[in-house]
Amino acid sequence: MRLTYDLTLEQTQKLVMTPELRLAIELLQFNTLELKEYIAKELEENPILEITSTIEEYEDIEKYTNNEVDWKEYFEHYDDYSYKHEIDRNIEEYNFESFISYEPTLREFLLNQLNLIPLENRQHKIGVNIIESIDNNGYLIGSIEEIAKSTNSSIEEVEIILNIIQNFEPLGVGARDLKECLLIQIRDRKDLNKSIKAIIENYLEDLACNRIQKIAKALNIEICEVQEACDFIRQLEPKPGRAFGNNLDLGYVTPDAEIKLVDGELEVILNDVTGPRLGINNYYRSLLRSGNDKDTMEFLNQKFNSAMWIIRSIEQRRNTIKKVIESIIKFQREFFLEGEKSLRPLTLKDIANDIDMHESTISRATNGKYVQTPRGLFELKYFFSSGVESHDGGISSVSIKTIMKEIIDKENPKKPYSDNKLSEILGQRGIKISRRTVAKYRDELNIPPSNIRKRY
Repeated sequence: MRLTYDLTLEQTQKLVMTPELRLAIELLQFNTLELKEYIAKELEENPILEITSTIEEYEDIEKYTNNEVDWKEYFEHYDDYSYKHEIDRNIEEYNFESFISYEPTLREFLLNQLNLIPLENRQHKIGVNIIESIDNNGYLIGSIEEIAKSTNSSIEEVEIILNIIQNFEPLGVGARDLKECLLIQIRDRKDLNKSIKAIIENYLEDLACNRIQKIAKALNIEICEVQEACDFIRQLEPKPGRAFGNNLDLGYVTPDAEIKLVDGELEVILNDVTGPRLGINNYYRSLLRSGNDKDTMEFLNQKFNSAMWIIRSIEQRRNTIKKVIESIIKFQREFFLEGEKSLRPLTLKDIANDIDMHESTISRATNGKYVQTPRGLFELKYFFSSGVESHDGGISSVSIKTIMKEIIDKENPKKPYSDNKLSEILGQRGIKISRRTVAKYRDELNIPPSNIRKRY
């Protein structure tokens, strides 16, 4: 066998990811917070860029996005540059400080109450240690023995301080399990039926499974009395600490756009807060006009080209998001006018075909983006859902869940609908759906099965 070297020509097609294209894709998939962080970084690294509030209109940006623009000549004819956009001078920018107030955490709330109790230093130290061992739901996660060891105290001393803390607001805080939490909430109530305490102490699992008849037989009381006691127990708070938020976990959503109903038409208004208005620094513009140093001109031209690509990519991001939202409105118009029951099945491919873009572009444009609508605040991905056949073509899973919830809310509590019956009712309304799918949607709605929903 002979080994040789050959020189051949081959023609192939491939996608070349230029830095500019990579930048446009990267900015498109950024959410509001990531975009702000990116722009802040670029403002530090590129002295040419600055945030501006001008709203004047300028030439077509496509003329100045290549790498061979003579910026010195350009600025001899034009004074300023920033991307053009629509903005209402009367609309104030978002300022969270104007409507966000501070709320104490559960730990701070309990410590404030502890400081009002006249305790010795040793007892106060034990109390602080106990509060530090209470989780966000209000339960004591550390053992009495561990707290006693860490504070060089006896178990009896820790029990005394724990009993004091368990009398703090909210009622039930400091409990070690659900049973103790519920008992703390009723221990000072003298007007309650004795069966309530008995059910909490011995039949919580049966209560969760709605075994009313079993509880009535075991306690030798009427079913209606057990039902009344169970209703009262269900009104107690199983997680007393959840009323207090954890300030470290707070998250804020700034919508990228707003959909308004104006004279019967749905209009899209982009939120400029999610895309700061960028412009060119006047000092470097004048420096480019008057400068003659070759190295300086080369540096400035490089920074101007980089700034132009960032400005153009942000503008392209805004236009893409606006097109996607306008297309969503076209498909989901009934939802914005009538509500969740009118939400229709929609896929990324439907939007991509409508606005002549790739599915991956639509995915990036909708990921982490939010829109304020007449029906509330929604993530753009909310409008994409699977569906099933119906008498008018198709209906989304969200709409089916809404209809199911309405049916269950109106059912006879003494004879609740089974999953099979719900499937039949939906079929009568033109929605073809199996019993297994009904059970799946019911679980997603956190609605228990019929045997637990039943009332006696």
